Amino acid sequence: MQLNVRNLLLLVTLTGAVFATNAGQITLRVADQKGNMRAQLEAANKLDKLPYKIEWSEFPAAAPLAEALNAQAVDVGIIGDAPLLFAQAAGAQVKAIAVDKSDAYGTALLVKPDSPVKSAADLKGKSIATNRGSIGHFVALKALASAGLSAKDVTFRFLPPSDAKLALTQGSVDVWATWEPYTAFAETQDHLRVVVNGRGLWSGNSFLAATDTALKDKAKREAIADYLQRLSDAQIWAYQNLDAYSEKLAKIIGFPLEAAKLGFERRKSYWQPIDAATGTQQQQTADFYHAQGLLPVALNVTGTFDHSFLLK
Repeated sequence: MQLNVRNLLLLVTLTGAVFATNAGQITLRVADQKGNMRAQLEAANKLDKLPYKIEWSEFPAAAPLAEALNAQAVDVGIIGDAPLLFAQAAGAQVKAIAVDKSDAYGTALLVKPDSPVKSAADLKGKSIATNRGSIGHFVALKALASAGLSAKDVTFRFLPPSDAKLALTQGSVDVWATWEPYTAFAETQDHLRVVVNGRGLWSGNSFLAATDTALKDKAKREAIADYLQRLSDAQIWAYQNLDAYSEKLAKIIGFPLEAAKLGFERRKSYWQPIDAATGTQQQQTADFYHAQGLLPVALNVTGTFDHSFLLK
């Protein structure tokens, strides 16, 4: 009996060692946008003692991030509601597992200080630079609709953020539709003016999305759940320690402190599980894009969500 107990203890010890070794070999491939998630996690020391490895990839916008998810080049990433819809329409095998709620002000239409554009109604006949399918594109279309206009009343130029800002400042477009932290940078450093903000036009929802392949892998699914909780905790810490976090964020994204702090502070973001209201908002966004002719078919967003991820 004593020998059997010793053998059992040895087996348990070896099994635990094997599990620890396997856990250490798990690599979670995380897609980030302009230091968004990584900055919070590093500042809050939430990357310490990870039971898995993280391989970071940074993208300037959600569209290329969505492509990376679709190509299975990454396991998980943060993505806006509109890009998630385009990924779904393209057949991407991904699920949104949590939503980051935020104030939509910083998703906005910007103009030069001396621009004659003062309201959404003044957009008629103007040219607008933005990423195709981005939340900036969505807010631009919503702004047009609010003034009884449509995409046919303007000229869209689809450019990444850096090129779009250059196009505006050099005068080759009239308006730039973008999001934080680019909006805060444009206001504080380039002295551009917000002519239409996203409040009342956009839900303010961004998602943490993971590939179906990663979610079906038990070990990676556990790593993703752990990562989500760390992300939520880090965001709470960031707002409680705004000055310290803003300094870290500014260094990571290469923005002046004033711009980094403004862009984060006014978002007032918080993570939560996917709820019914979020599903309704996403369906409304899908229906709007379909009505605008940007989604070729009507989408049912129900299958886009995984409701099993919880937060403490």
